[in-house]
Amino acid sequence: MAIKRTTKVDPSFSMSSMTDIVFLLLIFFLVTSTLVNPNALKLLLPKSTGQVSAKATVSVSIKHYPEQGTVSYHVNGSSTPIRFDEIEPQVRALLDGEDDPTFSIYADETVPVKEVVALMNIAKRNHYKVIMATAPE
Repeated sequence: MAIKRTTKVDPSFSMSSMTDIVFLLLIFFLVTSTLVNPNALKLLLPKSTGQVSAKATVSVSIKHYPEQGTVSYHVNGSSTPIRFDEIEPQVRALLDGEDDPTFSIYADETVPVKEVVALMNIAKRNHYKVIMATAPE
C-alpha cells in the first residue's frame, strides 16, 4: 500500500523579505551619513542670530591652542594645518574663476581678533567676500 503525498515541497524561496531589509538598511545609512559633521576640527563658534544666504566655496578654519599660545589654520576642513603664508595662494587658487568669490572664516571663540583680521585682509587684497561663521543662538 503506497501512500502518496498530496502536497509537494517547493524548493524555491522568496527574496522579497531580504530586499526589504537591504532597502531599510540603505535608507538608514543614507540618513545617518547626512548627520556626519563635515568639519574635521571641533570649534566652539561664537553665537549669533544673523544668518547669511550666500554660500561660500572655500572655508578657512582657525583653531586656537591657549596652553601653547599658538593657532593653526586649515583650508576646507583639512586635518593638516598649514602656515599663514600658505593660506593666500591656496585660497586664490581655489577661488580663481569664480563669479562671486566668497570664503568663510571658522574661528574658535578663543582665537585672538588679530588672526581673524589677518584673514579679512587677505580677502580685501583679493576683492573676496567674507562670511564669518557663527553658531545659531
